[in-house]
Amino acid sequence: MDSLDTKALHLLMRTGRATWAELGQLLGLSAPSAAERVRKLEERGVIRGYAALVDPASVGHPLTAYISVSLARHRDRAAFLRAIEKMDQVAECHHVAGDDDYLLKVRCRGTQDLDHLLAKELKEKVGVARTRTTIVLSTAKESVRVPVAEEGRGQLEAGERGERRHRKGTARKTNANRRAQDF
Repeated sequence: MDSLDTKALHLLMRTGRATWAELGQLLGLSAPSAAERVRKLEERGVIRGYAALVDPASVGHPLTAYISVSLARHRDRAAFLRAIEKMDQVAECHHVAGDDDYLLKVRCRGTQDLDHLLAKELKEKVGVARTRTTIVLSTAKESVRVPVAEEGRGQLEAGERGERRHRKGTARKTNANRRAQDF
């Protein structure tokens, strides 16, 4: 990924409905060249898709909650994931490290809807042993944007730091060897 890809991604994350002409103008390319660049990003899986960002409260799901889930038996993991995939209230499902197995982000109509999801859908049907739920009171920031660095920038800097450490370590060893040989 080069700097033009990075610029394209930043614009598309901010304004997903930008035209090829607008994108081309930002990148200094023709509209067809900009479209081709985005098509290649899609083919490589960098851009996974496009979607409208819908206000959950406007469509009757004002309650957001995070549910930490521990499975009763780990052999039921595949069944759990298939069931989660079918639950419209589950916006995100993350396999996590720590005391729990999964962290779910859910959108519900209210506390009764959340209670039904916990008691009837998760605990009864898909073998969940334990849940811990945190209800969101308000949201200060919610974004679908992903930090994007130019190709190799973050990796190169880390690589350079590692190389510098290696050189310093080698210099220390060499100096220590010289001192040891002096005796």
